[in-house]
Amino acid sequence: MSPNPLQGAQFTLAAHRFRQLPADQGAEVAFAGRSNAGKSSALNALTGHRGLARTSKTPGRTQQMVSFALPPLAQGEGEPPLEARLIDLPGYGYAKVPEELREHWKLEIDAYLHHRASLRGVVLIADIRHPLKEFDRMMLEFCFTTGLPCHLLLTKADKLSRGQATQALAAMRKSFRDGLHATAQVFSSTAGTGVEEARTRVVELLRTPRER
Repeated sequence: MSPNPLQGAQFTLAAHRFRQLPADQGAEVAFAGRSNAGKSSALNALTGHRGLARTSKTPGRTQQMVSFALPPLAQGEGEPPLEARLIDLPGYGYAKVPEELREHWKLEIDAYLHHRASLRGVVLIADIRHPLKEFDRMMLEFCFTTGLPCHLLLTKADKLSRGQATQALAAMRKSFRDGLHATAQVFSSTAGTGVEEARTRVVELLRTPRER
């Protein structure tokens, strides 16, 4: 198994507003997803740090934008190492929070996606057993219209047979309308399915300058 370039991730801070995040420099990838889709477990699996992102049996515990610093990423010859981060966005869907806080999250996430210059891409987390929800589709559409790369992790693949998971991935790809710039894969933090592939994609996103 190749070395994990995301290993060594460390909690930096939790921000109630996107402008409270670390200085907007270097590169970062944001993780978004429904509250019960397994976002925290995916972050833990990708970084190899079981307790990095807080997991809970109660969906919606991530109620702030959480920043995790990564070890500097090597770049091309003669280029300095890249300052890199992972950003865990608030979960949406089943979170039992006041409507006022839901609206706050919506506005802050929207502002973050539009104005964060160091953002290189989004990893969207969705349960492979269920169709994409409205917010999932909104995120995909936003990434498409703004040219922001998006990688879809179809989580909890261990709950299906290999054949069922393959069919679900194929059906998901067909549901993307023509020209939608997104990639997708099956993933299971429990079984380790797709973890190496997802790590590779995250590092690719971090190393790719964003076109504006």
